[in-house]
Amino acid sequence: MTATPVKFGIVGLGRWAKVLTRAAAKSEKIKIVAGYSRSEEKRLAFEQELGVPAVPDMRTMLSNREIEGVILTVPNEQHLPVASEVAKARKHVYTEKPIASTLEEGLEIAALEKKYGITVTVGHSARLMAGIRKIREAIDSGELGRVAFIEANFSNERALELTPKTWRWYKDKAPGGPLSQLAIHQFDVLHYLGGEIVEAGAMSSKLSPVGAEVDDQSMTLLKFADGKVGYVGSCWTSPGVFAVRVFGSKGLMHYEIDFNTWDTPDQLHKNSTLYIQRGKDGYAKREELRVPESDMFRTELEMFAESCRTGKSGELSAYNGNFAVAIVYAALRSIEKDGQYTRIAEVLSAAQARVAEKIHNVA
Repeated sequence: MTATPVKFGIVGLGRWAKVLTRAAAKSEKIKIVAGYSRSEEKRLAFEQELGVPAVPDMRTMLSNREIEGVILTVPNEQHLPVASEVAKARKHVYTEKPIASTLEEGLEIAALEKKYGITVTVGHSARLMAGIRKIREAIDSGELGRVAFIEANFSNERALELTPKTWRWYKDKAPGGPLSQLAIHQFDVLHYLGGEIVEAGAMSSKLSPVGAEVDDQSMTLLKFADGKVGYVGSCWTSPGVFAVRVFGSKGLMHYEIDFNTWDTPDQLHKNSTLYIQRGKDGYAKREELRVPESDMFRTELEMFAESCRTGKSGELSAYNGNFAVAIVYAALRSIEKDGQYTRIAEVLSAAQARVAEKIHNVA
């Protein structure tokens, strides 16, 4: 017998809201029953295209007792004020990554859990890809031996499309360009695969001819608590790619997707590459592995539903979301200091102190 689906509202009805709503429609565990945007035109268009009833204001959505959680696909700088409004109504929060536009605001969102007795889920969906989960299984089983090095890349051509009318043009809205918009996905993936990351060192440059404020190339080196090292590259002036490679003493695994299917993750398995190369075998003897069918967006929303049901934070936690943002800020600090390594703990503690001071001043 199928349990009654958890009912959600969704706020911010742009492209990504459509992606998530289509993913939700494939699940029996969740149902989006209300949509809100400040734009009446967007509300009506969203309702007509996706069949989600529009509400005229947030109050109408938050007063609906059937709605247990609210999905936020609003711009990053709106995450905190909208999440606060949702949490005050004692409804659970799902926010797209990054958790917030700044680490301080991300920590304030995390604090909503304790203050209002709700949970916060952050949409770091990349760790849910079937290929990433298979790599984690191989690490946990010891199949790869001791992992010493992890490398990853997430790139696309976004910088070639920027104009002053787009928010990603500006440093304060997209700090580091692809560093905060793409590499952050891989920071979370490496955290998931490799465990605690303690230091980051980075470099960046600007090569796009459009003249945006943001850098459009970034390279970040990471050091883990157990001594392994990692690398994340992110370019904003190339065809799309998402790839992860893990090196162990017994073997290495490589996973890569066709970026063109990012918005339709249920199709990723059809054009993905996953292989393991064992021992002293060369590339020619690599073993191609089948990538199981999966849907990272449906899965993350079902995880959100489980948090709504249980009242317990899941894998896509506010802590993990903030840790990924902290790596971004550590990398940005490193860039300012010509590549000098920055400790993640120092970035987190400094942000926590600023949040505590803000709360004290308000009180």
